[in-house]
Amino acid sequence: MNAPASSPLHIEWTTLQQDHERHERCAIGVKLAAVALAVFCMLFTFPLELAAPLLAVVWVTEAMLRTVQARLGTRLLKIEGLIAEGADASAAFRLHREWQAGRPGAVGLLAEYAGAALKPTVAFPHAVLLLMLCALALSGS
Repeated sequence: MNAPASSPLHIEWTTLQQDHERHERCAIGVKLAAVALAVFCMLFTFPLELAAPLLAVVWVTEAMLRTVQARLGTRLLKIEGLIAEGADASAAFRLHREWQAGRPGAVGLLAEYAGAALKPTVAFPHAVLLLMLCALALSGS
C-alpha cells in the first residue's frame, strides 16, 4: 500500500466500507423488526395466513439488503487487490459500471435474493419466527 491515503482507490474503499457497515446495522434493525412483528402477531392472534406473509416480506427485505451488501463486499475485495497491486486512479469508482456489465436478468436477481435469504446468518431469526407462528397456529386449531 504505497499509495497516499487520499488516493481515489482509498477514498472509494473508505466510502464503501462505511456503507457496508451501515448495511450490517440496517440488517440488525430488520431482524429486530421481524421479532417485534412476530410478537405482535402472536399477542394479537393474527391468523397464520396474514402473519406468515408479513414475516416473509421482512425476510425478503433483509435478503435484498444483504445482496446489495455482498456486492459492496465484492468491490471492496477488488479494491484491496488493486491497492496491493499499485493500480492507478483510473481503476477507482467503478462499482456500478462493473455491476451493470455483469448484471443478471430478473431470474438471476431473484436467484441472488433467494440465495441470500437461505444463508444461515440471514435466515435467523426469520425461519425460527415462522416456525413458531406455525406451531402456535397448529396448537390453537
